[in-house]
Amino acid sequence: MRRTARLLTGSALAVAVAGLVSVPAYAADAGSLEVYPSSAVPGGQVTVNTAACAEGTAAGDASAVGAGAFTLAPSTHEQDAIGQFRVPSSAQPGTYEITATCAEGGRKVTGDLVVTLASQRQQVHPRGSVKTGVGGALGPDPVQTAAGVAALAVAAAGGTWLLHRRARGDGI
Repeated sequence: MRRTARLLTGSALAVAVAGLVSVPAYAADAGSLEVYPSSAVPGGQVTVNTAACAEGTAAGDASAVGAGAFTLAPSTHEQDAIGQFRVPSSAQPGTYEITATCAEGGRKVTGDLVVTLASQRQQVHPRGSVKTGVGGALGPDPVQTAAGVAALAVAAAGGTWLLHRRARGDGI
């Protein structure tokens, strides 16, 4: 009983320590500019937000990608400042730095935007079969399938017959 109590106490202590260690990692994110989606196509809408600005307003700059200036305004989500801009249709593929400067204090935060030519939201569904050499349970040839079923039936019947003889004491 004592050993179980120690084990449970040790586990609870480990969980508590892990929780305390993870708090500073979350607090470090408050000084960054979140870009969503992080990968966009030319002509796509991009949303940015940050919790770094205490007042909640900031001046955004997406001129690196060719979108120019935009405004981040206070959000209803825990003092975040949020803004949007559209990636120009003339944007070339690459990684671009998006910045925002807080209205109060002049703090500058940055985030990265990756511009791609193809939309990454399109899912590619596989077609055809996988060539593993094992074959399928119901192959395209019904004759081969019937032959396989017959071979399994003969093996099962033979095994049953041998086990029955052994149980009677007839030997093999």
